[in-house]
Amino acid sequence: MPNSERYIKKISTFAEAGNYRTLHNVELNGFLVNSNGEELLNLSSDDYLGLASNPNLIEDFHKRLDIKSIPFSAASSRLIAGNHNQYALLEDDLAELYGRDSALVFNSGYHANIGILPALTGKNDLIIVDKHVKASIVDGIKLAEVEVMRYNHLDYDHLRYILSRERERFENVFIVTESLFGLSGDVVNLQQLCEIKREYDAFLYIDESYSFGVRGTNGLGICEEQCCIDEVDFIVGNFGKALASTGAFLISDSLYREYLINTQRTLIYTSALPPINVAWTRYVLNRMPEFYEMRIRLNQVAEEFRAVLEEQGFETGGSSHIVPLICGDNVAAEEMCEMFRNNGYYVIPVRYPTVPKGRAMIRFAVNAAIPDEEYGCLFDFLRCIE
Repeated sequence: MPNSERYIKKISTFAEAGNYRTLHNVELNGFLVNSNGEELLNLSSDDYLGLASNPNLIEDFHKRLDIKSIPFSAASSRLIAGNHNQYALLEDDLAELYGRDSALVFNSGYHANIGILPALTGKNDLIIVDKHVKASIVDGIKLAEVEVMRYNHLDYDHLRYILSRERERFENVFIVTESLFGLSGDVVNLQQLCEIKREYDAFLYIDESYSFGVRGTNGLGICEEQCCIDEVDFIVGNFGKALASTGAFLISDSLYREYLINTQRTLIYTSALPPINVAWTRYVLNRMPEFYEMRIRLNQVAEEFRAVLEEQGFETGGSSHIVPLICGDNVAAEEMCEMFRNNGYYVIPVRYPTVPKGRAMIRFAVNAAIPDEEYGCLFDFLRCIE
């Protein structure tokens, strides 16, 4: 019989380090969450605009589409029999919104990031990546047969320095970063990155998962906000956060769409998204310009949130709707979370190794659907913490 002792020991190690994970059984009710019989204010949801439980949107979606005629399963991969017409409609709408040649939809942001870079890069190429990028990008880079270098977080002088020394050794160079970092809430300077990309004849790959839907006049993310859509070679976005749906997409030139359809394993070898989900995504996408005021409020609340934390002497950061509270070690983050939950707030710790040692945090995700009075109570609570 196989020996399970090492797994038992490893789980014990997780617990001793304050890094033991469990699945929380929750029931969502708008901006509230029921966890273990308690109703808490949900400050951990990626549904930043509160669209997932917006009754007016859901009712209008049902009225506009004949739901009974849209299948609940594709029952095939896109390249076999799963490329239903909802995909074409959504990809056409995405390309038109961005004013670009093409769009390509994937099952998730993780599928996109672990598939695109390995498919596009070759042995004579270089990926140069911000040190703080998220796990799906890290995992995608590990799958690529390519040399990888990392530049210091948001340090464009360091990026230039590496490129000045290394660019000539490689056929293609891919500069890879998130536009808005999902843990710290930091926002990149895309104008600088586009300048560097031109200077060193590189591709620029931007993951907009945390900014798509919440930044820019039409909700198209930091690329729209900083007027860089036309200059970014590969824009990756996610439907599973602000758009309250599922799946992801790539905006690029049609050449790369065609190439990926023929080479990207996470597209070729997986069942297609259910047509009903793709139809819902398209419906919400085409309503995004209407939510401009919600996006403005989202960022105003986040600014006040950070200001209150700083008044109380807490370390925070970022410049977005994601507000980190740095707690210290894993145990301190767990204890802080427990205090919040005991006072009616649903929060989850982010611990090492997801973040560096000593930088465990609570990651607050501001939600535009939460009323002002609820935020007022939260801020009053924060001012009472010693």
